[in-house]
Amino acid sequence: MKKIFEVTYKGHHIQVENTWFNGERLYVDGKLQDQNLGFAFDRATLYGVIKSHEGEKQKIKVSLGGAITVECRIFVDHELIYPEHGIQ
Repeated sequence: MKKIFEVTYKGHHIQVENTWFNGERLYVDGKLQDQNLGFAFDRATLYGVIKSHEGEKQKIKVSLGGAITVECRIFVDHELIYPEHGIQ
């Protein structure tokens, strides 16, 4: 089973893939930035970086977890950007 989470942030496409057997992957603008291999039974964290045209870097943190369904939270410089509606 594969689940994909996507968001566009300041013109950058951020995509997170979660699969049962192949782990989790973080892509920024189509380039792999981080991955976890194998099973993540409780929770997984991925890290990446967005670079602006001026060379400024912003840190990405992805938190994945859940008991029945997989939930995803994407943060840029500690600000929640996905899901847009925030944590409920």
